[in-house]
Amino acid sequence: MEGEIIAILLQYLKAFAVGGSICLIAQIVINFTDLSAGKILVYFMLAGIVLTAIGLYQPLVEFAGAGATVPISGFGYLLANGAMKGAEKGFFSAVTGSLADASAGVTAAVVFSFLMALIFKSRTKRS
Repeated sequence: MEGEIIAILLQYLKAFAVGGSICLIAQIVINFTDLSAGKILVYFMLAGIVLTAIGLYQPLVEFAGAGATVPISGFGYLLANGAMKGAEKGFFSAVTGSLADASAGVTAAVVFSFLMALIFKSRTKRS
């Protein structure tokens, strides 16, 4: 029992360290560049795709779990991984494979965003 608790805490620590490091890199980019938030998101997603393509992101996911899959770079990993699995079946599956793998997350984001829009009143941010 005690060994299981230590293993769980270690997994949390690894996820926090990797996810926190990704967020730290993003915060440094925000603080020291004039890039817009949208560009930073795209660059991080593309970094996830490139790191997956060269085989570096999968070991990170195996090590940190949600610490590597939850940040936006994890979405790039998901898209690239789906496309690579689909490419084994043919060109059409390579194009649709990433969409199929990401569909649950995208659907959840749309549904929960819609529900929150129904519950809360939207307003502009005060300066």
